[in-house]
Amino acid sequence: MQETRDLRAPFAPIDGTIPAELRALPTPCYVLDESALIHNAQILGELAQRTGCRVLLAQKAFSNYDCYPFFEPYLAGTEASGLYEARLGAEEMPNKEVHVFCAGYREDEFAELLTYADHIVFNSPSQLKRFGEMAKRAGKSIGLRINPEYSTQEGHAIYDPCAPGSRMGTTRAQFDIAVSQCPALLDLLDGLHFHTLCEQNSDDLETTLTAVEKTFGDILPRMKWVNFGGGHHITKSEYDIERLERCIRYAQKQWNVTVYLEPGEAWALNAGYLLTHVLDTMQNGETQIAILDASAACHMPDVLEMPYRPPLLYAGEPEELPYTVRLGGPTCLSGDVVGEYSFQHPLKTGDLLAFGDMAIYTTCKNNTFNGMPLPNIYLRKADGTCEQLTDFGYSDFKERLGRR
Repeated sequence: MQETRDLRAPFAPIDGTIPAELRALPTPCYVLDESALIHNAQILGELAQRTGCRVLLAQKAFSNYDCYPFFEPYLAGTEASGLYEARLGAEEMPNKEVHVFCAGYREDEFAELLTYADHIVFNSPSQLKRFGEMAKRAGKSIGLRINPEYSTQEGHAIYDPCAPGSRMGTTRAQFDIAVSQCPALLDLLDGLHFHTLCEQNSDDLETTLTAVEKTFGDILPRMKWVNFGGGHHITKSEYDIERLERCIRYAQKQWNVTVYLEPGEAWALNAGYLLTHVLDTMQNGETQIAILDASAACHMPDVLEMPYRPPLLYAGEPEELPYTVRLGGPTCLSGDVVGEYSFQHPLKTGDLLAFGDMAIYTTCKNNTFNGMPLPNIYLRKADGTCEQLTDFGYSDFKERLGRR
């Protein structure tokens, strides 16, 4: 393995190498980096301070509540996708706002949800009609997710809420039909919410905001707030924060609204690692293969779902360095492959690998397919020591499948 420093952004917090405290951890495991998390939070907090916008943590991307105290001084609250996330936000940040958006609320959960939420965003006029009065009577701020029908995605159609036939948000045509049939719906609304981005820069937000104004501009002056949703890569080094601030100030001035942002990745971008050891190496024809004790399917499912190729310490693109290897997991799924990487030296059994940017969409999406153990989660503190946050075992696999 190459042992020079790799100072790409995902590995900068550990100074481009695997420090001794990480080498001592059993694998596979996730490591969250306190200093990197606080750095991201400070960027988002300064944005809120300069503009007066309110920034939420989208828990769907990062819900490791042991780390919420790092964020608490800088955020307005949490965003939840349903009852359990709303409860988590309310319990772990009791003095902060709890915003909830769900594509479809359940009648048997809604009353309990109202005990945790401050803002309720509905996906459709029919859901607004069904639950809006109940939420209003409970003193909640009511919003509707809109679909401006303006797509900025290239690839990753699974993450495009403005794709044709999307189930996410209300189009203007749907809105007009609903209000013509029930004019009181408009009076229920305090705000509009749109979420159309995924790992994108503020130029896409700017053009989206233009589309929102074109489709719903006559409604916006009646609102108290507008939520710009998530997908903003605000803490990425090349992100244009000045353009984002112009968008925020435009909305504040044009419609006299409070602006909310609810990034997920931005809070924990490049602030975590997945450590894994090589279990075996082999060759099939021209393909060099290494089997890891970490699984793409179980421990980093977005690798297969998006799909994408996560950064790996010391490794290059295929054929960039002398030895190209296909990295795969230990499960029975043939497609349990992380990707192909090149190395300065051949991999061997026992080598330790560190995948970067593994704090987001990992611990909240992993699974125990094939009976794979859940990797334990560690916190690398600012002083370089590591604290174990979890102690997963057989019971975590068994108890989700039955009671005996």
